[in-house]
Amino acid sequence: MSEAVLTQGDERTPRQIVRELDRYIIGQDKAKKAVSIALRNRYRRQKLPAAIADDIIPKNILMIGPTGVGKTEIARRLAKLTRSPFLKVEASKFTEVGYVGRDVESLVRDLVRIAVDLVKAEKMAENGEKARRNTEDRVLAILLPAPAENRETAAGAPEAGETESFANSREKLRRLLREGKLDDRLIEVDVKANAFTPLEIFSASGVEEIGIQISEMMPNLLGSRGSRKRRMPLGEAFQLLLQEEQNRLLDMDQVAKLAIQRTEQMGIVFLDEIDKIAGRESGGHGPMVSREGVQRDLLPIIEGTTVNTKYGMVRTDHVLFIGAGAFHVAKPADLIPELQGRFPIRVELESLGRADFVRILTEPQNALVKQYQNLMATEGLEVIFAADAVEEVATMAVELNSTSENIGARRLHTIMEKVMEDISFEASDLERAQVRIDSDYVRRKVQDIVRDGDLSKYIL
Repeated sequence: MSEAVLTQGDERTPRQIVRELDRYIIGQDKAKKAVSIALRNRYRRQKLPAAIADDIIPKNILMIGPTGVGKTEIARRLAKLTRSPFLKVEASKFTEVGYVGRDVESLVRDLVRIAVDLVKAEKMAENGEKARRNTEDRVLAILLPAPAENRETAAGAPEAGETESFANSREKLRRLLREGKLDDRLIEVDVKANAFTPLEIFSASGVEEIGIQISEMMPNLLGSRGSRKRRMPLGEAFQLLLQEEQNRLLDMDQVAKLAIQRTEQMGIVFLDEIDKIAGRESGGHGPMVSREGVQRDLLPIIEGTTVNTKYGMVRTDHVLFIGAGAFHVAKPADLIPELQGRFPIRVELESLGRADFVRILTEPQNALVKQYQNLMATEGLEVIFAADAVEEVATMAVELNSTSENIGARRLHTIMEKVMEDISFEASDLERAQVRIDSDYVRRKVQDIVRDGDLSKYIL
C-alpha cells in the first residue's frame, strides 16, 4: 500500500480525533466515536500489505437524527482534519436512470475534482517560494534588462565593474519589489490569451467535461493560444505572472495520479437526506416512482465500482460513505436490504437541549457569540454577552423548537440575528464603544415574536 496518500491527520488516535471534533461540535459522543474508529481503521488498513488491504472494505456509517444536531458538521470536520476529499450531496437529487435528475456516477467525478483542487493547492504551496523567486526574476528582467552578453573589454573579458554594479542594482530593485514600493509602476508584460471553453459531451450518463481544449484539437483551424503584450501596474502584473509560474511548475499528470489515489483511499462522501429515497413502491406513478431505482443505482457506487472520469479510472471500493437522515417517516429498514447491508454502523444522534445550546453558543472555536464579537470588533465595538443573555437565547431556542418545527441548533442563528440586528446596523456609526447584552435586552428584542405563534413561524 502506497503511503503517499497518508496524511498527518490520519496518525491521530480515535481519542485524539474525538478531542479535535469536540473543539467544534458539542455532544454527539456516539457519532464522534464511530467516525473516529472508521478514520483510524482507514489508517490501519493503509499500513497493511496490498494483498490484505484490498480485502478490507470501509464500514460505512448511517447517522440517524433530526436536522441541526451536527451530522454534516461531524463529517465535514473529519474530512478537514485529514485533508480528505469531501463531498456532501443530497440523495434526493439523484433519480433513477431514465428520469430527469443527476447521474449517480457524477458524485465520483465531483469527488475527484475536489481531490485535484486539494492536491493542486498543496503542490502550489510546496512550489510557492520557487514560483515567487522565478516571478521576481521575470519582473526584474523587465525593469532592468541584463547588459548585452557580448560586451567585452579590449582584452576580450567582460567588464567586472559593470557586472557587479548591475548585480547590486538588481538586488536593490528586488528589495523595493518585495516591500511593495514598485506596485504602482506601469510595466509591459506578455500575457497568455484566455483558454477556450472545454467541450462538454452530453450522454446517457450525464454531462462530463472533456479536458481537451478546442484549440488543442484543431490548432490549424482556430490558431494556437499565443500571448499578447499588456501594460498594467506592476502589482497586478506580478500576481498574473506568479499564477502563470505556479501553473508552469505543476506536473498535472502527477497531480491527477495523486488525486485519484487520494480519492480512492481517503475520499469521504456524505449522502444527506438518504431517508428521502427510502421506501419501495409497487407499480406506483408520479415523482415517487424512482425511490427504489435511486437506491439500486447508488448501490454499485457504495459497494465498489470503477467510474471513468476525465482524470482516469477511479475505484470506489475504499471510499467512506456516511449516510444521514432524520428518518421521521421512513426507517432504515425501509431501505432495500442490499443498501442496508452497506451501512453496518448505525448511530443515533440525540436532540439538543438547553444545556447543549448554552455550550454551542460559547464553547466551540467557531461559537456564535465569538463570531458576533469578532465581527463587531472590526468596527471598534466591543460586545459583551452576559451569562444570563446566553441562557435566555438557549431557553427561547428550546421553546421555539418544541412549539414549531425542531430545527436543532440552527434555531440559534435566527434568534441571535434578531438580537444583534440593531447593534449590527448601528455599529458603523458608533465611535469606539462597549455594548453589554443581558437577558432583559434579549427578551425585549425577541419575546414579543416568541409569544405570537403565527409571527414566530415567519421570523424565527
